[in-house]
Order: sequence, then structure tokens, then C-alpha cells
Amino acid sequence: MSASTLSQVSAVRTFDASSFSMADAVAAKRGRTVSVCIPCKNEAATIGTLIKMIRAELVDTNGLVDELIVLDDNSTDDTAAIAMANGATVVSVSTVNEVYGVGRGKGNALWATLAASTGDMIVWCDGDVTTVEPSWVVGLLMPLLTTDDVSLVKATYDRPTEHGGGGRTTELVARPLLSLFLPELTGLHQPLGGEFAGRRSAMEQIPFVQGWGVEIAMLADIAERFGAAAIAQVDVGTRLHRHHTLELLGVQAAEVLATLLARVGADKAFASDQLALLRPNGVAEPLNLDERPPMRSVR
Repeated sequence: MSASTLSQVSAVRTFDASSFSMADAVAAKRGRTVSVCIPCKNEAATIGTLIKMIRAELVDTNGLVDELIVLDDNSTDDTAAIAMANGATVVSVSTVNEVYGVGRGKGNALWATLAASTGDMIVWCDGDVTTVEPSWVVGLLMPLLTTDDVSLVKATYDRPTEHGGGGRTTELVARPLLSLFLPELTGLHQPLGGEFAGRRSAMEQIPFVQGWGVEIAMLADIAERFGAAAIAQVDVGTRLHRHHTLELLGVQAAEVLATLLARVGADKAFASDQLALLRPNGVAEPLNLDERPPMRSVR
């Protein structure tokens, strides 16, 4: 396959965030509602500043955001209290688990925000990112507000190497997987990024993998149901955040790998139904591949 052919494989559309303004986004809402949801686990060091900015710039001043929710995923620090003090509605994951049954993991927290929120459009953001600006939310929302056939918008961004870089699981696992099995999605710069926005009517039709495989499963499921062209991306600038240890990334990578292989039907090659990351010291760390069903089926 030639380079020119490869460049035409991806169906993902890229939007220019610099052409979007706050006034344009507010006007484009046309009576629709927007929720910003932030799943958090022990983010007391960063969550206050993030919530204060979103509340002041996007809720109180411009009215772009109608609902600001922090989903507290069993934090043991003051994440919930700080978020509430700065103007967020705080929902405990335990509250959602009591209604829908016990779940665990990053994907379970994202699914819980879908259950706890009401907006027609939802913007998700990780609670440890320190470079979020109001323009991020505007940029992620505008393709949804102005283009009817876009269902999911991922953020792209620069991750400076002098601040630790990032994206190791993306480059070593996700990108090779997409190249082999879903080349129409290879135009995504940050397929596993935690900053993205979705149309509720679409997001409620897909299951959510409970563990680290949630983002790659979401891409595969949206592409299968609505077509790869329903996924877009917007460059939001520079992303700085807390980095995971290499040991934790091993579990993350294994869950991403196993999740996509299952999505494309290659899971029949797995050696066992009880999947785990096997460490050299004999420790077996179970992989969390459980799923929450489509929200529409349990509402």
C-alpha cells in the first residue's frame, strides 16, 4: 500500500479549534443542554482549580455548560469536598453502583457519569489535567453542535517531553492495534485520551468496558454502529497531567490489547477465560474486561 493510499485510510475528521468562539458555541446550543463530567479518584491536588475555572468561565459567565459533575470513584483524600466547595455537583460511584450493581475501574466511572448526568451533549475530562482551558470545552463541543453526523469528538494535544511526555500505551499498543484491525481510525492522534465529548443519544447505545479498555472499545463500537466518520478530533493545545508508573501501564496495556482483540473477534486465541497479566515473580494480576450495558437498555 502506497503512502498516498495510507493517508486516505482514516475516516476521522479533524476540526480547527481556532475557528470556534465561546459566542459561537453558546449560539449553536439552540436549546440543547451540556454536561461536563469529571471522573476522579484522589485528585485533591488538582480538582479545585479545574472546577473553579469551569464554573466561572463556562457555567456562571457564559452559560455554555448547564451541569458540572464530579464522579468520585472512592477517593480516600478530599477530592469530593474540594470539588463541592468550588461549585461542582459531586456524585459518589457507590450511589450509582447501588442502583445498577457493583462495578469498578475507569470505564465504570465514565459509565456512572452517563447515569448521573442529563445533558444532551457530554464533555469528559480527567481530573488530574492542569492545562485545561475554557477553549477545550468549546472545541470539543462545536463539532457536535454544528455537525449532525458527529457522535464522538476526541481531543488532540501536545504532551511536552520535558514534562514527561505521555501516550506510551497509545504508541506501543493502541496505535499498532488500530493499524492492524481498524485502519479507518488511525488518524486519531490521541485515541486513549481522557478529554472527549459525546452525543448522549449515541453514547447511550453502546456498552462501556469497565477497565482501561473503555476508550478503545468506545471507538470501535461507535465506528461499528455509526461509521468511522462519526468520530472527529480537535486540537486543544498542550496537556500536562500526572503520569502512571510503568508497572501500572502494564495492566493498562494488557486490558487495552485484550479489549480490542475481543471487539474484532480475535479473542478466540486467548489461552484462558480467566485473563491476567502474568508477572515474572509469579503474580497474576486479573484484567478487568467486564462491561456495563448500554445505558439505554437499563434506563
